[in-house]
Amino acid sequence: MRGKLFVAAFALLLTAQAQIPFVKGKVIDQKLTEIGLGTDSVSLTFTAGIQQAAKSDLMVAFGQVVVTEARGWLESAYVTFSPYPTAKSYHVYVKGGQYGDSYARLDAPLVRNYGTYGRADAVGLLPADDYQFRVVPTDVDDREITSAATETALLNVQAYNRDGFAHLNYPDGVGAYQNDGTLKPGTVVVYVTASTAKTVQAPLSSGKFTGLQAILTAYQKGNVTNPLAVRIIGCVSAEDMDALGSSSEGIQIKGKNNEKPLNITFEGIGNDATIKNMGFLVRNAQSVELRNLGILYCMDDGLSFDTNNFHCWAHHIDFFYGRNKGGDQAKGDGSLDVKGNSRYMTFSYCHFWDSGKSSLCGMKSETGPNYITYHHNWFDHSDSRHPRVRTMTVHVYNNYYDGVAKYGAGATTGSSIFMDRNYFRNTDKPMMISLQGSDTKMGTDLKDAPTFSGEAGGSIKSYGNIFAEQSANFRYATYQQNPVEFDAYEVADPTETVPATVVSKSGGNTYNNFDTDPQVMYAYSPDDTSNVPAVVTGWLGAGRMGHGDFQWTFNNVTEDRNSAVISALSAAVQNYQSSLIGIFGDTSTQLSGGQ
Repeated sequence: MRGKLFVAAFALLLTAQAQIPFVKGKVIDQKLTEIGLGTDSVSLTFTAGIQQAAKSDLMVAFGQVVVTEARGWLESAYVTFSPYPTAKSYHVYVKGGQYGDSYARLDAPLVRNYGTYGRADAVGLLPADDYQFRVVPTDVDDREITSAATETALLNVQAYNRDGFAHLNYPDGVGAYQNDGTLKPGTVVVYVTASTAKTVQAPLSSGKFTGLQAILTAYQKGNVTNPLAVRIIGCVSAEDMDALGSSSEGIQIKGKNNEKPLNITFEGIGNDATIKNMGFLVRNAQSVELRNLGILYCMDDGLSFDTNNFHCWAHHIDFFYGRNKGGDQAKGDGSLDVKGNSRYMTFSYCHFWDSGKSSLCGMKSETGPNYITYHHNWFDHSDSRHPRVRTMTVHVYNNYYDGVAKYGAGATTGSSIFMDRNYFRNTDKPMMISLQGSDTKMGTDLKDAPTFSGEAGGSIKSYGNIFAEQSANFRYATYQQNPVEFDAYEVADPTETVPATVVSKSGGNTYNNFDTDPQVMYAYSPDDTSNVPAVVTGWLGAGRMGHGDFQWTFNNVTEDRNSAVISALSAAVQNYQSSLIGIFGDTSTQLSGGQ
């Protein structure tokens, strides 16, 4: 019977046309040799219609694990597979990149059970390289069933985009990772699930600490020398925590001062890592990174870089509704705020899901200059503050403004913003300077206009932005069109400076031309503006890996100008639950120095 199944499945392979690589294993290699084909000549392909069925038939016929999907992402890769009938657990290996031609076993917590399928993720991979997984089921005694092992095809891994002020003159890398994508020497890795947030342990240079917040609090004394990688698995809620470092925000990452790097990375594993019912407060911290996480229904801000932070980076974060406090906080307070003299910060590839106040950038206490970068973020039907800038110096480039209800970027209080090759779809007020231009309907009704700020103005330089699907309410005036009531100074070339004679109507503030100063500005490689929507919404784009496990589609007709809470979306956010069942084998969820 098995021979007949093999012949039938192999016949399908011989007639296939599409170039979809087949996943080989030892048993299939043996069968190919038996019928005289050999394994070196095999380049098996499937038509799209029969690919999965034929592969499954063939693998099941010879008792092998069936891989359902395998793909490389950004400095990581994953494999999913169907449950093997007699498996107690699985050992998953990876090779390529820093591992060379030898398979290295993944840390056990990276191999998870989702009921109808298993999944393993490898992180900290060298980019621009190819990797391969090997999935081996194990029996009740944790012995490998090698005859059932399966290997994936080669998977290409790409690099995170490290452009921006956070990485300027910072060669060691922001967070626990080096700039080549691998962990820094001496990094302690902790795996945190809902069931282990209270009990997870970390052996740090200053002692052994138990509980996620307790581990983070250990860094406040300034005597910990270990970098720390906190890997979130599944959904971790406020009620799961050992303690909350901030009663108003949730998890607190705080340094003694920002002169010494903390080298801490908070990262989600896979496409479903989520922080719920709390957010993050970062203070006095240098070298902190947050990546590949969803933040749902936070208490106040989703992520607040509150005071005196230095060289920090938040990217590939999904920001969802926060707790409804009514009024202008019906969707929560700020999704991503940076203030209190924080400087050299980058916020990139984040996905803002109908945020009310997306990002406040600066208060009035900054001594400046405070250099901030926003790039490749997806402002998805969010309302305002994209960003809303006081005092700070900010580069905003290659962001996708997708049906923004109120306004895009806003400059007040002497701030300087370079709006560089952003794509605005159906955004009536893409840029505003307080108390002038579109903020006051071109000066016609200053008293009654719904201004976004009553503070003195800032300055905006604009280059290469696209304004698509403009409505009858679209407003954008350049200095060249109206030297008093303008929203931005438009340049024909990004190297062009803004003259000192161009001043804000309120306060007489000027643009500081940071972007043309080689002593200040970083090198970067912007995408062509017309490509921004595809890049930002693509597989390697904004938000968590593959856009995460939370699915929602906005109706542009009804939501482009709607700033109210979408009740169905709010309910979905509040009711979200992880589909994670657990870690295969129920092994310890604290390891140090793993993949």
